[in-house]
Amino acid sequence: MAKSILDLAKECDNFPYFEDSPEHYTSLLSSYYTFKVNGCDAALGYIPQSVVEKFVWAESDWNVDPNSRTVTLMAAPDATPETRNEIMSRLLADAVRRDTFEVLKGWRHEMYPIYGPGGQYLLQMERSASPLFGIATYGVHMTGYVQDDQGLKLWVARRSKTKQTYPGMLDNTAAGGMSTGEHPYACAVREAAEEASVPNDVFAERASPVGVLTYFYVRDARAGGETGLLQPEIEYIYDIRLDATHAIKPCDSEVEDFRLWTVDEVKQSLKGGEWKPNCSMVIIDFLIRHGMITAESEPDYLEIVARMHRRLPFPTASFKAR
Repeated sequence: MAKSILDLAKECDNFPYFEDSPEHYTSLLSSYYTFKVNGCDAALGYIPQSVVEKFVWAESDWNVDPNSRTVTLMAAPDATPETRNEIMSRLLADAVRRDTFEVLKGWRHEMYPIYGPGGQYLLQMERSASPLFGIATYGVHMTGYVQDDQGLKLWVARRSKTKQTYPGMLDNTAAGGMSTGEHPYACAVREAAEEASVPNDVFAERASPVGVLTYFYVRDARAGGETGLLQPEIEYIYDIRLDATHAIKPCDSEVEDFRLWTVDEVKQSLKGGEWKPNCSMVIIDFLIRHGMITAESEPDYLEIVARMHRRLPFPTASFKAR
């Protein structure tokens, strides 16, 4: 059965909304623990109870409270991020030694930051562990396109069939996660070169920052590892307008190939559910911004746009140059 645009939006932003069903939302949330850091009142993530029960929490480092349903990293309130990092690293290293979680078999050797209120940097953790804690993560997505007398076409990537996550599905021209200390533009330049062979000077000349998407994703089997883990994400979006003579080609093993597709071909692939869920959101956003999905043509326009710009329940950071 063909998927509607709203189906695709709901597939990516699929953590429930309190307003839709307070009872369902409250019931679901009761199966998670809130991740916190000593000295910071904010919720930093949601951890499934099944995950809490599998970790071996050192009492000197962690407070696991089944009454308040919180897991708190117990470094001193004024501890440095480095001190908190050591505690987190010990916990994750122990889980790897015990082979506790399937998702940690995809260890990436990339560090993701965790921010408190006001964008205060609190600590970091290994990327593959971030869904275990349900923290907000940051990334960039880029859509390369050609627009000439023959119309508009998009550069679409096919993910490698051996990739750990969403193998063989369709993807944006380039995308990737932002590591600790990285800003959106620098990350976008790096990913464009690594994944799509776009030289830095071409990116600087032809790429435009066009917005940000936020959504709250509940992982399914396609993501690899345990299901039901939470993935709230912030994605900074770039468009890259290219000449028809500039062929996009793979630069690493993560992409099987690229194809230059018409808008109709892209829409058909969306209906067929061929896209990685968050990448479909980026493409839908592109089609909205280019006037190819409008309030007049799409009856669920308002809900679709709202689901692409969800207010997350965790602190987020600003990357404004200082």
